Amino acid sequence: MLHEMRAEYEEGSSGRVAAAPVKIWHMVRATGTTAMCGQELSPDAATLPAEEWGVTPETCCHSCGAVYLREVP
Repeated sequence: MLHEMRAEYEEGSSGRVAAAPVKIWHMVRATGTTAMCGQELSPDAATLPAEEWGVTPETCCHSCGAVYLREVP
């Protein structure tokens, strides 16, 4: 199954704003907008490849990480 990372922004920020501060990264299945932890994310939020999980300067969602690691070999 394909996964990608999707940003959740600081309160009051949006993916439509250049250089908006990322609060936390979540993991989504395919190109969806519902994080693996259940958080609904903006469809225009920044995305990163799944391989970037854990190497961003911002925090990654612990719950998403737990589910993601159970789905990938």
